[in-house]
Amino acid sequence: MSRHAFTLIELLVVIAIIALLVGILLPSLGLARGAGQRLVCASNARQLQLAASAYAVDHAGSYPPGASDFRANLHRWHGSRTNPSEQFAADAAPLMGYMGDTPGTTQAIRSCPTFARTIEADRNAPTSRTGAFEKSAGGYGYNNAFVGTLQGRVGPRSDHTWRVVSDETGSPEHLFTRPSQTMAFADAAFPSSRSIGGVIEYSFLEPRFQPAFGLAHRADPSIHFRHNNRANIAHLDGHVESRQLGFSWSSGLYTPDAIDLKIGWPEGDDTNRGYGYR
Repeated sequence: MSRHAFTLIELLVVIAIIALLVGILLPSLGLARGAGQRLVCASNARQLQLAASAYAVDHAGSYPPGASDFRANLHRWHGSRTNPSEQFAADAAPLMGYMGDTPGTTQAIRSCPTFARTIEADRNAPTSRTGAFEKSAGGYGYNNAFVGTLQGRVGPRSDHTWRVVSDETGSPEHLFTRPSQTMAFADAAFPSSRSIGGVIEYSFLEPRFQPAFGLAHRADPSIHFRHNNRANIAHLDGHVESRQLGFSWSSGLYTPDAIDLKIGWPEGDDTNRGYGYR
């Protein structure tokens, strides 16, 4: 009886063909995986805004505070802590009762899958390395500059200058005349040379200019365009847009530079349009 088997050359040809097919398919699989993560993230951002709207229904029409008693540095929209050196505990979040039935569901809603590895690595690292900072934000930032605080105008309208009337409450819904154009939550991060990935969780969606200083003082950006140079942005009316990175800037106080980390603002006017009441 004769036995048939692959020759060495035939085996090498088969291996080469398999390697070629893997090389062709991997980029497509990576793109598909990235698209899936972006869609999950967009759903999360929408759920956060729906939770904020539900909160407003139960609190006389006012959105949740982004950081009540900000100077104490113990409270955020995503949790609270008893000491500024600790990370925030999500079970004390103002939105906890509006984001799902179980802690596991709530945690899933608040964690961007694309940012998950960075979050996990930093949370497991010693606090002395990364700092507590804004841990438990889940990769999302809240428009605290206007939605999460109550602002009052200072001086004439042309000055674009505001002051915080109260940080114990968010702004009432009726002050926002263009909810479909006003940002509420977005993919967020902040530069940190102490972080394993160069970025850390950040609680806030910073406008282009600090409201208290008007157009005289630009803020460091925090919108993270982590989805192939795009970021998911949820608006007050509940719809989510995928926006492209349009502009970035750095004060030099934080490293690495924001542009190197895909942190900036979406394309559009270089104003606070899309953040404030009008």
